[in-house]
Amino acid sequence: MPIATKITESMRHSSWIRKMFDAGIVLKKRYGADRVFDFSLGNPDVPSPAAFDQALVAEAQKTGAHRHGYMPNKGYTETCTAIAEVLEKESGLPFTAEQVLMTCGTAGAINVIFKTLLDPGDEVMVIAPYFTEYDFYIDNHQGRKVMVQTTADLLPDLDDLAAKITTRTKILVINSPNNPTGRIYSAHLLTEIGKLLTRSNQTRQSPIYLLTDEPYKKIVFDGKRCDTAFRFYRHTIMATSFSKDLSLAGERIGYLAVSPLIEDNATIIAAAAFCNRVLGFINAPALMQRVISHVLNERVDVALYQRRRDLIYNGLVEIGYEVIKPEGAFYIFPKSPIPDDVVFINALQENLILATPGVAFHRPGYFRISFAVPEREIIGALPGFAKVFKQFK
Repeated sequence: MPIATKITESMRHSSWIRKMFDAGIVLKKRYGADRVFDFSLGNPDVPSPAAFDQALVAEAQKTGAHRHGYMPNKGYTETCTAIAEVLEKESGLPFTAEQVLMTCGTAGAINVIFKTLLDPGDEVMVIAPYFTEYDFYIDNHQGRKVMVQTTADLLPDLDDLAAKITTRTKILVINSPNNPTGRIYSAHLLTEIGKLLTRSNQTRQSPIYLLTDEPYKKIVFDGKRCDTAFRFYRHTIMATSFSKDLSLAGERIGYLAVSPLIEDNATIIAAAAFCNRVLGFINAPALMQRVISHVLNERVDVALYQRRRDLIYNGLVEIGYEVIKPEGAFYIFPKSPIPDDVVFINALQENLILATPGVAFHRPGYFRISFAVPEREIIGALPGFAKVFKQFK
C-alpha cells in the first residue's frame, strides 16, 4: 500500500457529505440532473453581491509591480485594518490590524490556530452535532478530541461541558449559526459559556481558549442577530471566512482574529503567522484580500435563503417530520423517522434524494438537508420525503 496507514483509515471514515455529493454525480448521469435532488453539500448558490462584482473588476484592472507578489504572512495591513474596524464596531473591543491574520478560508484559520496552540495530547472540546472535519483538523496537530453533547433543543449541554473540562483542556470550539442545525447561540448562552470557562480558568495556569467558527454569522433569519463571542469571554479567538456570506467558497479567503483582551495576543498572532507559512498556506490570496476590504459590510440576499428555509421546514412539518426551525445558516436537521439514520438516508437515495446522515455529525438519529439549492428542487423533493417517511411509519 503506497499511502500511510493512518490516511487509509482516515479516508475510510472520511466525510459523508462528500460521499453523498459523489453519489449524486453518479445518479445524475444515470437518471438525469432534473430527476435527482441533491441536498448533500453546503455549496452557496445565491449570487455574490453586486458590490463584490464591482470591487473585483476594479481591483483586477489595476496593474503594477507586486500586485500579485509575496506579502507579509499576516496579510495586507490595509485589509487587516479594515477588518479590525468592523470587529471593533461589533464587539466594542479595541481591535487593530495587529490582532488579525488573513487565512485561506475558515479551514485554514482553524488549522493555523490548532498548530499554534496545541501541544501533543492537549484536548479540544467540540459540541455534537458538529462539522465533522474538526476531527481531522484536531488530529492534524496531535490534539485529542473531547465531544460534548447537546440537549434536545440541539444547544450545548452546559452540565456535560463542565463535567468534561480537564487539566488538558486547551480549546472549546463553538459554531453559530451552527452547521448542521441552523441554531444560533444566544447572548444568554454565550454569557453562560463565558462564565463557565472563566470559573474553570481560576484553577488553571493557562486559560481555555474559546474558538468561535463563524462563516454563517451574517446568514440569519426572522430579524434575529448573531452576537459575537468576543463580548462574552476574554480568551476568544475567531475563525471565519467570506465563503457563505459573500458566496465565495471557491476563493478560499478568510481570517483569524485574536481578542485584544488576551494578554499575549501579539505572541499568538506572531506564532499563527509563522504557522500560516510552515503549514503551506503561506498567504491568503492577494487579489481576494484587496477585494474583500471594500465589501466587509455586504452580504448575499439572505431573504432567498429564508424563503427556502420556510419552504423545506413547512413541507417537512406537514409530512410529519420532527424538526427545529433553523435560525440561520442554510441547513435543516430533522429527526430521522427511524433510529438508524443511515438506513433512512439510503432509502431517500433510492428515491433520488441525497441528504447526509446525522452520524456524519456525531448525532445519530437525525439527517441534514442543505437548502442552498433552487426552490424548484425543494418542491420537487417533498413528495419523495413524504414517501420515505410513510415507508417507515
